[in-house]
Amino acid sequence: MGVLGDAWTWLMTGSNWSGESGALNRLGEHVYVSGIALVLACAIALPTAFYLGHIGKGGALAVNISNVGRAIPVFAVLALFMLSPLRNAGYVPTIVALVLFAVPPLLTNAYVGMREVDRAVLEAARGMGMSGRQLFVRVELPLAYPMVMTGLRSASVQVVATATIAAMVGQGGLGRIITAGFNTYDTPQVVAGALLVALLALLVEGVLVALDRVLDPSPSATTVRAPVPGARDGAASDVLGTDDVLPADDVLPRDRVTKTV
Repeated sequence: MGVLGDAWTWLMTGSNWSGESGALNRLGEHVYVSGIALVLACAIALPTAFYLGHIGKGGALAVNISNVGRAIPVFAVLALFMLSPLRNAGYVPTIVALVLFAVPPLLTNAYVGMREVDRAVLEAARGMGMSGRQLFVRVELPLAYPMVMTGLRSASVQVVATATIAAMVGQGGLGRIITAGFNTYDTPQVVAGALLVALLALLVEGVLVALDRVLDPSPSATTVRAPVPGARDGAASDVLGTDDVLPADDVLPRDRVTKTV
């Protein structure tokens, strides 16, 4: 049948999914570790990027500092933590290492998205009398949204794929299936564990793509439209919301940033 066939047989065997060492329990551990790390990384990176991008100061330094984490192997960070008192703190070393790994793409993409918002749009919004909060919520954040989601998808997939390192220090997750297969020279089990990790990463990517489409705050075609010759004043809606109606000549341009960092 080949290795892939044997791996499929392993996945279809019910006994491999039950018990504390079963694939179902390992999958739950993997999702738990990845989810906690991603939530913490978002809580650190996104507010920082939004604030620095909004005020336009200190962002380059913050991005460069965060990118230092990309130059350090995650396993090396985890190994250092295992030499500290954190080695007896359960999943804490793994989660901290994954957070350091996830912050750079989140911070970089969100900051770049904020800074690449068209300056003409911002000046027009300020000319309308918008406060700093209104400018952020109704102009900067919607226009930076594509870059923010790009960073979130990138960080999520990286965290899910990298969370297998927890097995290297005796913690749970799908990595335990892979390491157990290596220890027993069971190649089908190794391949099955790798397939589970890959499928979970693809599932996370798919869910985030769907959420991206559902939560996209950019105006639809019925909300943002070009002025129609001869139409009465206020016929066209602006990018800032349907409640703020502007004359046709004052419609703010729509700008979508799709660049990937």
